[in-house]
Amino acid sequence: MEAENHTDVSEFLLLGLSDDPDLQPLLFGLFLSMYLVTVLGNLLIILAVSSDAHLHMPMYFFLSVLSFVDICFTSTTILKMLVNIDTHSKDISYTGCLTQMYFFMMFGGLDNFLLTVMAYDRFVAICHPLHYTVIMKPHLCALLVLMSWSIISLVALVHVLLMMRLTFSLGTEIPHFFCELAQLLKAARSDTFINNIYLYVTTPLLCVFPVMGILYSYSKITSSLMRMSSTANKYKAFFTCGSHLCVVALFYGTALGVYFSSAMTPSSQSSAIASVMYTVVTPMLNPFIYSLRNKDVKGALGRLLSTAASRL
Repeated sequence: MEAENHTDVSEFLLLGLSDDPDLQPLLFGLFLSMYLVTVLGNLLIILAVSSDAHLHMPMYFFLSVLSFVDICFTSTTILKMLVNIDTHSKDISYTGCLTQMYFFMMFGGLDNFLLTVMAYDRFVAICHPLHYTVIMKPHLCALLVLMSWSIISLVALVHVLLMMRLTFSLGTEIPHFFCELAQLLKAARSDTFINNIYLYVTTPLLCVFPVMGILYSYSKITSSLMRMSSTANKYKAFFTCGSHLCVVALFYGTALGVYFSSAMTPSSQSSAIASVMYTVVTPMLNPFIYSLRNKDVKGALGRLLSTAASRL
């Protein structure tokens, strides 16, 4: 029988980035190093923000949440790939695949929403500085994060529930290093019309609306900067947005790169390699961007490391 119901499918096969056995040790070492740098860098950001009273502000609260999400986002995909390389296996269970897909969509979408919330924070700080502390109260910051988390979790959960009604062949191969939604839909042996409709409906929610929010916020910020008479104030205000702008450009730039790579090159393996940029490279670089471009974060990290060194 060509297709079996999903209840009979116990596992999928993740083909990974390369089938060359000589490359496996290199890939393992490379991605393990990148993962450790990602975890260490983002943990340092979280510890610096939580331990330094100077950073107990909405902007740095959102930054610490973003760092936590980046750790989870990378862990969702890279850990399974490292295990498979180490054990010379390509297997992932049916339940494990759907679980990985759920958390990948949730943390990826949450990254999207957090960048939008951080743009709103900068909009309020620059365009309404006198009302900043009144508007960006701690409970509002927590509510924005909670709302983002709830919306993304619900959207991802519905994707998983719709995926559970599909059928797959035994030994289904996924030409990727993680269970990506698009690849699973291509591998399905039953009608994916409803899944595709839901995907087309939720894409604006997860991508277009956040991008529009970021563009709107920065259009207002630019307009406000143009009205400032002091060059020093303009530079100071723009500098506070520099790190966020770099992260936004990196996140959406790599995501667009993956999209165009998939559109121009039909090879699924090329798409998988391009996906490394936003699933691994971007979360790894975010802590460096914020620590190198932000004097407050740099100072807090210095004090944190000095305190840790003195206790050794």
